[in-house]
Amino acid sequence: MRFGVITFPGTCDDRDALLACSRVGDALSLWHGDRDLGHDRREAGDGADAQVVAVGEAAGDDDGVDVREVAAFAARGGPVLGICNGFQVLCEAGLLPGALLPNTSLRFSMRQTVLEVQRSNSIWTRACEPGTLLSIPAKHTTGRYYAPQPVLDEMEAQGQVVLRYTADPQPNGSLDAIAGVSNAAGNVLGLMPHPEHAVDVLNGSADGLRLFESVALAAAR
Repeated sequence: MRFGVITFPGTCDDRDALLACSRVGDALSLWHGDRDLGHDRREAGDGADAQVVAVGEAAGDDDGVDVREVAAFAARGGPVLGICNGFQVLCEAGLLPGALLPNTSLRFSMRQTVLEVQRSNSIWTRACEPGTLLSIPAKHTTGRYYAPQPVLDEMEAQGQVVLRYTADPQPNGSLDAIAGVSNAAGNVLGLMPHPEHAVDVLNGSADGLRLFESVALAAAR
């Protein structure tokens, strides 16, 4: 299993994501503008089976980054994970429904959150049972998930609400406590908390590994 972590200008969490991915498989850094980032390049030794978009706060909240190759990879069924601003990027690109708005506090929030897995039908949560609790840190200013009610109803019907916050108050005021959503096919997942910062019990939690293990498990089948 080979993970490709997409690097954008201003990225600050890609190194952490690379280390997280390397705990369950091979990991390599891929530049966002490169042609054909997916497994079609595996014979050349520089492709990836799954892609992680971990943009980080250094990139700001301007999501005008080139994700055409990521979108093409996802359209072929490739697993894609968007973390924090990476979640924003995937929503802005139309790969995921909804949008991320400023926190209700209008302030930067950094705290440990507890997420409840709602669905195991996403390729990124197959190693988890519904109801599993994951302790994962969050750090963001623009993390309040929003979608119009008809879109939310459709998402619920299709099992696209994958993760919810369990604590009250939430870190951002997300609608229906939504912390992570998938596309209808289940191969693209976005979440605001940072699983790449929860891969070692010495740092407080290794629960974030469950997401990376899930896609590796699916690839092994």
